[in-house]
Amino acid sequence: MSRVDVLGCPVDALDMAATVARCEDIVVSREWSQHMAINVAKLVSMRRDERLREIIAGCPLINADGAGVVLAAKLLGRPLPERVAGIDLMDELLATAATRGWRVFVLGARAEVLDTAVAVLRERHPDLVIAGWRDGYFTEDERPAVCAEIRESRADVLFVAMSTPHKERFLAEHGPSLGVPLGMGVGGAIDVVAGITARAPRRWQKLGLEWLYRLLQEPRRMFKRYATTNARFALLLAGGLARRATGRG
Repeated sequence: MSRVDVLGCPVDALDMAATVARCEDIVVSREWSQHMAINVAKLVSMRRDERLREIIAGCPLINADGAGVVLAAKLLGRPLPERVAGIDLMDELLATAATRGWRVFVLGARAEVLDTAVAVLRERHPDLVIAGWRDGYFTEDERPAVCAEIRESRADVLFVAMSTPHKERFLAEHGPSLGVPLGMGVGGAIDVVAGITARAPRRWQKLGLEWLYRLLQEPRRMFKRYATTNARFALLLAGGLARRATGRG
């Protein structure tokens, strides 16, 4: 498997089909693996979050979730086959799970949102075995019970719908002991499934403008986050391009 370095972050040069095939191998192997989806925000965050950086480095499967990461890889002379969006990979894995009889567990989101999402998933995939689900609002004291619930579900795939870095840290800390072969953080994807959040139209996705669509939906909440993150990413990319131009990168 070809892995490239994008501004200090490892990314596997895989398209969607190859990624799904790799996930199938992981489930069949029954050995724990944490999937990682890298977008601009996460790439920036890992620069100052040592634990997140360690978790990413230890993941056997890392995809470029953000269009900005794909663009940066291309500009740096390390092109990736395509963007593998986390929500699209989740959809592909759910379809595969329904076909192959895999058991899935969903952890995260608000209880009412999660219940709605589970109902939607059952309607979309009548053969899907949802081994369990649990909202993401639990205390540290409740954490052992949550892990026990996942373990007892005998799930093949665990989707964790929490924010970064909580989902990454949960999977890294508890994943190896849960008996689940594949763990994947899906962030706000469950909100999209439940219809709470609208995803950008396909044309916007192809143009790499999902971030703009989200900004237009929630300008007050997203403007500062995007402005700060994108500015830091632009500086990182400029530095990477400068090093490449001088033969040092």
